[in-house]
Amino acid sequence: MNKSIGNMAGPRVLAVANQKGGVGKTTTTINLATALAATGERVLIIDLDAQGNASTGLGIGPDTRARTSYDVLANGMSLLDASVPTAIPGLQLVSANNDLVGIDALLGHDSNRFYRLRDAVRVLAAQGRANPDNAFNYILIDCPPSLTLMTLNAMTAADALLVPVQCEFFALEGISQLKETVDQIRTTLNPSLEIQGVVLTMHDARTSLSREVADNVRAFFGAKVYETMIPRNTRVAEAPSHGKPLLLYDYDCSGSQAYIRLATEIIQRERQSKAA
Repeated sequence: MNKSIGNMAGPRVLAVANQKGGVGKTTTTINLATALAATGERVLIIDLDAQGNASTGLGIGPDTRARTSYDVLANGMSLLDASVPTAIPGLQLVSANNDLVGIDALLGHDSNRFYRLRDAVRVLAAQGRANPDNAFNYILIDCPPSLTLMTLNAMTAADALLVPVQCEFFALEGISQLKETVDQIRTTLNPSLEIQGVVLTMHDARTSLSREVADNVRAFFGAKVYETMIPRNTRVAEAPSHGKPLLLYDYDCSGSQAYIRLATEIIQRERQSKAA
């Protein structure tokens, strides 16, 4: 098993988040996790979206989701017990289903409601230290496209955010909302939360709008924006309907190669951060 991140310190927890929908959060979560696993990292995806698209995109259908992230948040099930293997070696999944719709009402008056996922991650880290077979290098959390209790749990549990931004007209509007949310979370729930990086998605180099949005995002976030941009590609859109990550559906397409480059960038950035 790859030890590059150092399991003694626990997994690196990244919440893939943007309060704006349709920006490629789930696609980025699935394919980045697959690319990281392909480099030898052990990765866990936690699906926190009631639609369960990350689960579907990894071939885990609704009828096979016996244990889900709802069980972790509502019933205290461990992440290890709730996780299932995927078709990708080294990649596990905690799936989601429509039960999550009721989680806000269920936990509304629980004083620990914002920390349930953080506590579950801490248990998982301890299990990994006790037994390397249970250790993960990365946890990627696929967040819903709104500021719900699930999103707040993800941001409280996360070391950092990975922010997909679609190269379209209203991109910066979503970014400003997210930045305000991050500032609030730092003040109230997770002082160490940071934005690890911003990934530009659905980029079309042929259009001036895509280029303009990319330039504006880079001006806003500077070095936080990854060099790798995920292109607008029909194969990216097709892969989820086949229950496969893009890298398994069409390894040679431009989208797959972009996610491989993005995974490399993220690993390099993590190593530079640890060396600083």
